[in-house]
Amino acid sequence: MKFCHSIFMILLLTACNSVYVKPDTINPSQTFYADRGGYGMRKSVKQKMEDRGYTVVVGKAKNNNDFAHDDEKIEIDTYTIPENVKYIVKVTERKEFFNPFWCPFNGFWWWNFNMSIADQQTGEELMTWRGRACQNSALRMLDDILDKMEIDTNERNN
Repeated sequence: MKFCHSIFMILLLTACNSVYVKPDTINPSQTFYADRGGYGMRKSVKQKMEDRGYTVVVGKAKNNNDFAHDDEKIEIDTYTIPENVKYIVKVTERKEFFNPFWCPFNGFWWWNFNMSIADQQTGEELMTWRGRACQNSALRMLDDILDKMEIDTNERNN
């Protein structure tokens, strides 16, 4: 019995999420900046936001060849954030892994990640999320979080 209780507690802790949200703080008609690339979560977050009608940009690439050491040039790729960006979306993630045992009907991929949304103009952090979840569960949670964060533009216009 003690063994089963221990297994249950371990499984319960593996899907922990910690989310801090400031409700009614984002205007979905504004432009969002997100980093390029990433594993599945970063791409899926950008896709989910675009599916919701958000404008998501990754900035323009520029190549900095200004760094040199002993006649050896070091190329560093950087990106400019457009001036019209209102929000910055940052997703850091560990490598995803295929998990057919824990996530068989929930996207199969297990994600371990940190995500934040900040207001670029005020510098205020509007959401932080530290989580571990199956792919589809994480995207459903993201939908719920964005629902709470969105300003009702119909209310604002009245």
